[in-house]
Amino acid sequence: MSADQVMFTLDESEQVTHWYNVVADLPTPPPPPLHPGTHEPVGPDDLAALFPIELILQEVSTERYVEIPEPVREVYRQYRPSPLYRARRWEQKLGTSARIYFKYEGVSPAGSHKTNTSVPQVYYNSLHGVRRLTTETGAGQWGTALAYACSLFGLECEVWQVGASYDSKPQRRTLIEVFGGSVHRSPSRLTESGKAFPEGHPGSLGIAISEAVEVAAQDETTKYALGSVLNHVLLHQTVIGEEALRQLTKAGEPGADVVIGCAGGGSNFAGLAFPFLREKLAGAQSPRILAVEPTSCPTLTRGEYRYDFGDTAGLTPLMKMYTLGHDFVPSPIHAGGLRYHGMAPLVSHAVHEGLIEATALHQNECFEAGLEFARTQGIVAAPESSHALAQARREALAAAESGAEPVIVVGLSGHGLLELGAYEAFLAGRLEDDPLSDADLSAALAGIPQI
Repeated sequence: MSADQVMFTLDESEQVTHWYNVVADLPTPPPPPLHPGTHEPVGPDDLAALFPIELILQEVSTERYVEIPEPVREVYRQYRPSPLYRARRWEQKLGTSARIYFKYEGVSPAGSHKTNTSVPQVYYNSLHGVRRLTTETGAGQWGTALAYACSLFGLECEVWQVGASYDSKPQRRTLIEVFGGSVHRSPSRLTESGKAFPEGHPGSLGIAISEAVEVAAQDETTKYALGSVLNHVLLHQTVIGEEALRQLTKAGEPGADVVIGCAGGGSNFAGLAFPFLREKLAGAQSPRILAVEPTSCPTLTRGEYRYDFGDTAGLTPLMKMYTLGHDFVPSPIHAGGLRYHGMAPLVSHAVHEGLIEATALHQNECFEAGLEFARTQGIVAAPESSHALAQARREALAAAESGAEPVIVVGLSGHGLLELGAYEAFLAGRLEDDPLSDADLSAALAGIPQI
C-alpha cells in the first residue's frame, strides 16, 4: 500500500457472493412482527399478498449467509464493489490524528445505496410474473433505485413520494420518470389512505407507505416493495459492510474503532454496521457503532421501544421498534430519507441490547460538515449522509484534542447533486434546525397501540 493512497477497491474476483444475516449472531432473538388484527406472530401467508416467497423466506431466515443470485450479482458488477476512500484532505483540514475512511455508495446508477436492494427485490418479483411494483419514497433515492431496477426486469413502477420532497426536489422526480417510473405526490387523491389528509399536506413516509400498500393489496398482479426497515432489505444492504471490511484490510488497517452511519429507516446504516457488529460479537474487533439521526425526527434517541405500525393507516404488521408513533409527521427537513417515525426492528433491537449507540444532530451542523467535506474531498454528500459526516467530524476533533489515532469508518450513502436546493438554503442562512418539541413528542407517542 502506498503511503498516500486514498482509494481502495476490490477485484471482480473478490466480489461479495453472500449477504450477511445478523439474526444468526445476535445474543438474543428479536421480537417477531405481529398481525395487525390478531396480534399473533405474522406467518408467511400473512405476507404473501405483498411479497414474493423468496423475500418472505429472507424476512424470517435465521441462516447466517444468503447467497446472492447470479442475475443480481451481474447487475451489482456495474457499480460494485463501491470504493472505500481515505479522507486525507479532510483529516488535514480538521488537524486530526484520526484516520477517516468513507464508503461511497453514490457510484450506483441511482446515486445511492438503495440499488443494493431494489435489484434483488425486482428480480425475485420478476420470477413470479408480477406486472407492477408500488412503493413509497422520501427524498427520492429509493423511488429512483426501484424505477431503475424495474426497467432492467421489465416491470412497471408506481411511486408515492412524500409531499414535502415532491415539492422541493423536482429533479429527483424527473429522474424516477427517466428510469420509467410514475410518481404521485403523497398524500394523493388516488387512495383512501391519502384522502384522509387535506390537499397540500406535507406528507410522511408512513402515509406514502399506506398508499402504496393499499394499491398493491387490491391487484393480484401488483406487489409492494419497501426501501428500508424490513429484515430482507437490511440483508441486501450488507454488501456495503462486507466490502468495507475487505477494503480496510487492503488499507493496512486491522479493523475499525468507530463505525458511523445515518439512520432513517435503518437499511443504509445496517448495511455498513452489521458486518462490523458480527466481528465485534465474535471478539475480532471492538468498534463503537453509531447511528446518527436528525433532532427533528429522533426515533432512536427520544422514541419508545414499542410495537407499532410501520405505516400511518395501520395496514402493515406491528413491529417492535423504536418509534415516535405512526401518526407522527416530521417537519419538512431536507434530509427526506431520515423522516420516518420508526426504525428497522433489527437496528432497534441492537440499540436496545446496547450493541449500537445512537445520537441526534441539528441539520445546520450536518450541512456545515457536508460543505467542509465537499471543499476538501470533492464530493457533495446527500443531506442524509451529512449527518454521518457531522458525527465523524465530532469524533475526529475529539481525537485531535486527545491525541488518539482512531480508525473511523463512515457510510456515505449517496451524493447530493439532486439536493443542491438544500445546500443553497444553508448557504443563504435559511435552514432551520427545528428540533422536535416535548409537546409534539408526547402527542405523537400517545397514538401508539397498547400491545
